[in-house]
Amino acid sequence: MSDPVIRASEIPEYVFCRRAWWLRRVAGRSGRNVQQLTAGIAFHEAHGRIVDQARKTRMMAYVLVALAVAVIVYGILQAV
Repeated sequence: MSDPVIRASEIPEYVFCRRAWWLRRVAGRSGRNVQQLTAGIAFHEAHGRIVDQARKTRMMAYVLVALAVAVIVYGILQAV
């Protein structure tokens, strides 16, 4: 018989509440607040998309600033 796989995503749940992990994983019981959990998952996914977009926008701003500095330096060097 092989050992059951414990996923990395289960570790925080186990650390937070061993009993809840055991009830879900071993006893096969689910929580009563499924609707709230589903809403929370959807919220966090949407928030994650916003954070990713902000990260990409910030990186683009850095690239544009570097490009502007390069153009200014080139212009100054051409004037000399």
